[in-house]
Amino acid sequence: MNSDIAEGKWKQLKGEVRKQWGKLTDDELDEIAGNREKFEGKMQERYGKSKDEAKEEWDRLTNKH
Repeated sequence: MNSDIAEGKWKQLKGEVRKQWGKLTDDELDEIAGNREKFEGKMQERYGKSKDEAKEEWDRLTNKH
């Protein structure tokens, strides 16, 4: 799924993100709004993930949907 599609389906994806990554606040999820780079940055900040790990998390999330 490319970033444009993810941004369009973000409301659907937010529930999955909340389930998997509970440390992300609602405000942060609103800020991410389906943007891959913002998601990766928050994953690095909140969970200490490397850039590659954050990209893999995004890919897993978006490939499910």
